[in-house]
Amino acid sequence: MTKNLTTKLAIAMCAGGLIGAATIAAGPVENAVVAAGVMGVGDVKVGDQAPDFSLVDTAGTTHKLSDYTKQGKIVVLEWFNPGCPFVVKNHETFTTMTDTYAEFKDKDVVWLAVNSGAAGKQGNGKEINAKMKSQWKIDYPILLDETGATGKAFGAKTTPHMFVIGKDGAVAYRGAIDNAPTPNKQGDVNYVKDALNSLIAGETISKPDTKPYGCSVKY
Repeated sequence: MTKNLTTKLAIAMCAGGLIGAATIAAGPVENAVVAAGVMGVGDVKVGDQAPDFSLVDTAGTTHKLSDYTKQGKIVVLEWFNPGCPFVVKNHETFTTMTDTYAEFKDKDVVWLAVNSGAAGKQGNGKEINAKMKSQWKIDYPILLDETGATGKAFGAKTTPHMFVIGKDGAVAYRGAIDNAPTPNKQGDVNYVKDALNSLIAGETISKPDTKPYGCSVKY
């Protein structure tokens, strides 16, 4: 089996049935991993008020979205699954997520990872998420959304699926972290970074809505 085919089959397994392995093996990876519809998931659009939530992180601390927006914070949400190769790409192969967080953490930006995986599904559970938080040196919280209620309220479909919420509580950006929808290449355009720079400068975000890529959220 070639390395390319092995990678594609790994993506098929991670995709959780959104797209068949045979289809992925036969076609381009890029076409196999874009967001697909998930039954019961909403569709929060850019400009909509972000659904409020209260979730506990791996350390037992509760985080409420409205508490941060009331403090005048911009909030980045990163849908997370430590077993997904696209999450591994952005945390281990490259450090796109933690590098972007570090660039903005002192600019009134709060970054929260959210794992909406159900009990027994890939990447679910406090223990594995706490372990990977330490291993990948993630300095921001990983919130556990085991019921999937928060993920479905936002319409999170992939890991990673990114949302940037402005100080007014409205969704300012939703979509991919970057422009490289593969598990082994870093993009040369970081959409979240661009969105944050524009928000902080009071400018219009040039690409407020992009197509997310990655594994399916394991509801």
